[in-house]
Amino acid sequence: MFHVEHFFLYPNACQGEKLAYSFVMESLGGYFYFLGGIALLIGGYKWYGMVLEKLFRPDPNAETPAVRLADGVDYVIMPPWRVFLIQLLNIAGLGPVFGAVLGALYGPACLLWIVFGCLLGGMVHDYFAGMISLRHKGENLPELLSHYLGKQAGWVSRVLCVVFSLLVGVVFALGPAAILASMTGWDVSIWIWAIFAYYFLATILPIQAIMGKIYPFFAVALILMVAGIFGVLLLMPFGDLLPAWLHLPNGVVLPDTNFFVNQHPKDLPIYPVMFITIACGAISGFHATQSPLMARCMKNEMEGKAIFGGAMVAEGVIALIWAVAVLTFYGSTDALGAGIQGGKSPALAIQAVSQSWLGYVGSILVMLGVVVLPISTGDGALRVTRLMIADCFGLKQSTIRRRLLIAIPLFGAAIFISRFDFNIIWQYFGWANQLLAATTLWAVVVYLRRQHRAPWVAAVPAMFLTSVVSMYLFSDRTMCGLSDGYAMILSFIVLVIVGSVCFGLFGKNDQSIKD
Repeated sequence: MFHVEHFFLYPNACQGEKLAYSFVMESLGGYFYFLGGIALLIGGYKWYGMVLEKLFRPDPNAETPAVRLADGVDYVIMPPWRVFLIQLLNIAGLGPVFGAVLGALYGPACLLWIVFGCLLGGMVHDYFAGMISLRHKGENLPELLSHYLGKQAGWVSRVLCVVFSLLVGVVFALGPAAILASMTGWDVSIWIWAIFAYYFLATILPIQAIMGKIYPFFAVALILMVAGIFGVLLLMPFGDLLPAWLHLPNGVVLPDTNFFVNQHPKDLPIYPVMFITIACGAISGFHATQSPLMARCMKNEMEGKAIFGGAMVAEGVIALIWAVAVLTFYGSTDALGAGIQGGKSPALAIQAVSQSWLGYVGSILVMLGVVVLPISTGDGALRVTRLMIADCFGLKQSTIRRRLLIAIPLFGAAIFISRFDFNIIWQYFGWANQLLAATTLWAVVVYLRRQHRAPWVAAVPAMFLTSVVSMYLFSDRTMCGLSDGYAMILSFIVLVIVGSVCFGLFGKNDQSIKD
């Protein structure tokens, strides 16, 4: 029998033991890559987060909107841990789970995008979007874009953000309703109405009434879901050494570590499609629509790194765990593609992994966690839609009557949209999400230029995402359907124009922002 310690104690051991050790290292290679990805995300949050803080310069003595504009409804001081949980649950919908499963069809390459996209793109996007909103009285994204990209961009973004957030609320009701229907046997329409009823209450009641009290329990479901799958991956290589009653699978974590080969069963291109498929977990424009909710609940600017940057990195960890889990469980992208019916039902992979690794009870907890994520995001999406409409028309939201004036027609529209096919609603969600992320990053570039601070932290991911959404727009057959050559040329032209305009909008120091 080969013993690892013999290799270190006796370097001149027989060649057979060296070969055996080489085999062990190869079998543990994916395991180390997985742990390395987790370590990079945590370390990047700490060290790169410090860079972002130095660029923004949060003021611990500044009076936040929650203090200055307290109204007991939307501007409410809450403990930092609770604000963090609400932010995490608001942004972590189906994306870091379903998106990670669909992204895993491209093979281990998706893991690179999750890790580096999260740190260099997502954390920059979320931190600055949240903190700039904090400096602007907790204003919503359309108002921020109007400040930094012009009034025309502000009006266009108002329409787009309202429609986009409304679609998110509908999509994140239909998805969990289908899962709950399969788990309980009840008709899916019953669950849709139940979820919309909860959404309605969460939208019109003060933020601490439901979100502030129920979200900690939602967080428990989320933690159990992630911890269960992570625990199995962590112990899997040592399954035969652990007690049999644990019923842990014994296998190789991430058996394929070829990060630079496209393995999609249908040969869909990594660029740009994979970067559209995996949005939440890497970078998502939807997050910028949610951050103002929490910017209105913070007591101190120094909480921003943990609340905005920390929630984004936590979502990246969730996406990484699920991507590694399905790649490990199925062993190949062909098997994964067959398991999720070619990408139509990522929930099947989640159910298969959880039942095999965690048993019946564990799989129920996992599926409940998967249900909680989109529901907790959908209610935030519809609440922020109410606030965006109110801000657009200057309608105060201090009384229940004023909130109902917006909420009732808003939910009427949501119920009408929910009658359409889920796949039709979802079709352009990913592209619109990344387009919004690119737009927000360009606004951050302008902000940093006006403050005479290094804009490169936002400019690099902004340029990359602009090329991605442009390439997808021009090349994908569901959109313009041009050849790759023409699409690449047009994408480059768009990038040059957008970059030139945004870098030219630096002007003088912005006196409306506290330095």
